[in-house]
Amino acid sequence: MKRYNVAVVGASGAVGEELFRVLEEQNFPVANLLPLASANSAGNTIEFAGKDYKIEELTEDVFRGRDIDIAFFSAGGSISAKYAKYAVESGAVVIDNTSHFRMIDSVPLVVPEVNPEDIELWEDSGIIANPNCSTIQMVQLLKPLDDLYGIKRVDVSTYQATSGAGKAGMEELVMQMKDFFAFKLDDTEIKAFAHQIALNVIPHIDVPQPNGYTKEEMKMVNETNKIMHSDFAVSATCVRVPVLRSHSEAITITFKEGVDVSVEKAREVLDNFENVKVIDNLEKNEYPMPITATDTDLTFVGRIRKDIYSPNILHIWGVADQVRVGAATNAVRIAQKWIELED
Repeated sequence: MKRYNVAVVGASGAVGEELFRVLEEQNFPVANLLPLASANSAGNTIEFAGKDYKIEELTEDVFRGRDIDIAFFSAGGSISAKYAKYAVESGAVVIDNTSHFRMIDSVPLVVPEVNPEDIELWEDSGIIANPNCSTIQMVQLLKPLDDLYGIKRVDVSTYQATSGAGKAGMEELVMQMKDFFAFKLDDTEIKAFAHQIALNVIPHIDVPQPNGYTKEEMKMVNETNKIMHSDFAVSATCVRVPVLRSHSEAITITFKEGVDVSVEKAREVLDNFENVKVIDNLEKNEYPMPITATDTDLTFVGRIRKDIYSPNILHIWGVADQVRVGAATNAVRIAQKWIELED
């Protein structure tokens, strides 16, 4: 098997660390590994496949002469905007996990289970964009249902874990819970989120937009249609909840007029879809939860039920580990499909 030289930008971050785990678990054919981060993390070491690698500082010249085949970027949009072009110029394909390139027409936006054919468009820019975490797990559930019935509209409310805001988000939840049990919550630090997250939910993720939605919500709207090559209506309400890891989504899907939804058929196509698992037995208290999905590479779905008023409406509940399925695992799956196409 051919082996590939791999760079990881953002090697010391939460997604970067998860990328190394997923690459190792998947036995990804790595020849040489180049972990990259800011000057603050340069010099630290990471362990991969039983070997230690020193993190190097990300610079404009670091890719030059390194023969990098695949460069994963997970260090923020501004970093990708500045440095991705240098990786591309050196001959690497960039798989970018930020929002910077997602809606650029020349850059494919890919969830391999949904639109793997778009990977072939990578040569236009040298870049393949990894979608927003909430979008990834949703389109994995929408795709088989759209193929079955044809979607007219999607309404989704998300319940997003604090790890969606990185290590700082998780640490803030933990510290605030410690302060609660120490009766110090009134003096707790509020930094990662707009409000206290412990014992609270915050219906505000990312920057407010002129239309009253947030940037996170508009990501789900715009990215869904780009990935699925569709034009159906999407509306999202994104909420931060006091959970450490794994996003949950309550999704209402309106199908085309004349459709009479079969819950049994919906369950069947979902359970047969790649990397999706149905857990749906309300009587036995069986349904997906964050603790179900955490540290897995599956998107779980349950609470599958037909609307009690309209025969063409289906309600479902989806959960996935957004650090893996929504970021690192999807990026690695893109790389694996890219290798298949290149071979």
